[in-house]
Amino acid sequence: QVQLVESGGGLVQPGGSLRLSCAASGKIFAIDTMGWYRQAPGKQRELVAAITSGGSTNYGDSVKGRFTISRDNAKNTVYLQMNSLKPEDTAVYYCNVRLRPITTIRFENYWGQGTQVTVSS
Repeated sequence: QVQLVESGGGLVQPGGSLRLSCAASGKIFAIDTMGWYRQAPGKQRELVAAITSGGSTNYGDSVKGRFTISRDNAKNTVYLQMNSLKPEDTAVYYCNVRLRPITTIRFENYWGQGTQVTVSS
């Protein structure tokens, strides 16, 4: 069994900051890419940021220069530091981790339960 637990969402004023965390636990053999996606009401889910096991990062155009993704491999945790938040950043943020459970020989995608981020004055 593998579980992803997210934390750190909430309500923040425009220009403020939040830090999201996502910890993977359970019977994990290896972790590849970790990332964050978001989905606003009436919109498709979109990539926010991703980081490979080697530390290479990729960001959605709308968050470049404002958000930073990082990971702690010892803790199987990925973080998303969000600065200069805008109302259009309001969405449910989902953690996505590509990992190999010890029970299989292939990598699979796992999703967190989602955490609400609301940017409003």
